[in-house]
Amino acid sequence: MAVNALVITGYGANSHLETAHTARLAGADRADIAHFADIVSNRTRLEDYHFLIFPGGFLDGDDLGAAQTAAMRWRYLRLDDGRPLLKALEDFLTQGKLVLGICNGFQLLVKLGVLPSLGGERFKRQVSLGHNDSARFEDRWVRLLPNRQSPCIFTKNLPLLAMPVRHGEGKLVARDAQCLERLAAEGLIALQYADPESGEPTQEYPHNPNGSPLAIAGLSDPTGRVFGLMPHPEAFHHVTNHPGWTRGELDPPGTMLFVNAVRHLREHFC
Repeated sequence: MAVNALVITGYGANSHLETAHTARLAGADRADIAHFADIVSNRTRLEDYHFLIFPGGFLDGDDLGAAQTAAMRWRYLRLDDGRPLLKALEDFLTQGKLVLGICNGFQLLVKLGVLPSLGGERFKRQVSLGHNDSARFEDRWVRLLPNRQSPCIFTKNLPLLAMPVRHGEGKLVARDAQCLERLAAEGLIALQYADPESGEPTQEYPHNPNGSPLAIAGLSDPTGRVFGLMPHPEAFHHVTNHPGWTRGELDPPGTMLFVNAVRHLREHFC
């Protein structure tokens, strides 16, 4: 059976082409792009796919906060056949399939409560993503440390990574101190901003570009099958994307996150 990925676009998503291309490079047999309206109208059905990707961009111009309006669409709209859209997404998740949210897509997953799902409480907002401490849009390359204690399928066995960030609202804000402690204790902090020299998690700007506590760059849910991150793996799908490639800085590409996802799906669905 083929591994089919679906990248959702529309309402300001702008990284869908690169994201679908990266999924294909990682081995997905299909990587389709569908407008959100195609999902609602049932022209594209979630059940036909194994890997759902919410790409980066500026959903609804971030006018009410990053991905806030998009989260309300997913929460309250119904499909043309009458089913709640949220139920279709829940069914996708309970079937053991994979979900990835990149930047604006990550903001959508936390606003919708798909991440981090502490205690199995799905669709309940437990964290959010607020304005960067620098009070400006950050567009720079960062180092990223995968957490080997995390259940995250996407970051499994990966080394120190390099990817670009481009966001204005990337600082993780937890509901309370206990929530932040649980994220760390349960291994749900899948990816952290790292010092490029030591390779250790850092709070120092600009290596931590937004001031996120515990250097959080990406979160997993307890199953490891849902992952969201602020950096853009799809923007580093070839060696020449890296600004230091002519100097011999040959970091593993962000495509490796997608490779892990496709490999997992082949093992469990094919």
